[in-house]
Amino acid sequence: MSVIHAIILGIIQGITEFLPVSSFGHLCAVQDLLGGSRGSGVLFEVMLHLGTMIALIFVFRKDIKKIGIELIGMFLDLIGNANIFLYNRRTGKNLTYAKIVSGTYRKLTALIFVSTIPTILIGYQCKRLVVRTAASHMFSGIGLLLTGVILLVVDYSSINGNKGTREANYGDAMWMGICQGISVLPGLSRFGLTISAGLFCGLSRKFAVKYSLLMSIPAVIGAFFVEAGEFTAVSMTVGKGFTYILGMIVAGVTGYLVIRFMLKLSNQVRLRYFAFYSFAAGILILAANYI
Repeated sequence: MSVIHAIILGIIQGITEFLPVSSFGHLCAVQDLLGGSRGSGVLFEVMLHLGTMIALIFVFRKDIKKIGIELIGMFLDLIGNANIFLYNRRTGKNLTYAKIVSGTYRKLTALIFVSTIPTILIGYQCKRLVVRTAASHMFSGIGLLLTGVILLVVDYSSINGNKGTREANYGDAMWMGICQGISVLPGLSRFGLTISAGLFCGLSRKFAVKYSLLMSIPAVIGAFFVEAGEFTAVSMTVGKGFTYILGMIVAGVTGYLVIRFMLKLSNQVRLRYFAFYSFAAGILILAANYI
């Protein structure tokens, strides 16, 4: 893989990972256009995802710090409540239990936890299916067309929700987690599906974008370790290592800029434009599959 190829793929990963289009479908298509094999593949794609994951964590570092603190607090409260339960049973007293989910960040932590459960279950069950369908452009094309349809329906429905962290419920989080799990299939956009689910559930556009990005962190970290475990021995040279690290840096920098763009313009960006792009990309990929 050349330096130019690494830069191009890093840019593609950084842009498409945090836009409502499919990053996986684009990476596969661009790799084929550049004449590379997807198998160069596994390690390099892991490095690209590492770059965008670092960008995501950097942007939300303050939120992640608060979520981490609240997560520890919730765990300690659970232990405390267990001790209170045992004490009450032993003594017959009725001491009051600590409230586990209290405050904005504890609610946000609980929502992310609920979203992560179906994502893990669906992602694990679909792993073999993803491997089989990834080899065919047809599935990527169909997935992009489906993404376009969903985005178009949401955009023209003119849904104007106003739910934030406090108003969102665990059913909303569950639906968004299900959509995130389904999006492991080629051509389906994780970001597009989760934002659409959030808007349909009545979330405000600004919170839907932010929550979609935050809830992806556990999934991206999990996918990173799963993908990293897929390779055992890699013939690594200084030149190859340089191109891999360069691709990771480019993906991270590009991803950072796209995240900032989406957060700043979340109330202004119309999903229909991404829908039209998904239609065009899907049709081109399907046409290329039969030529």
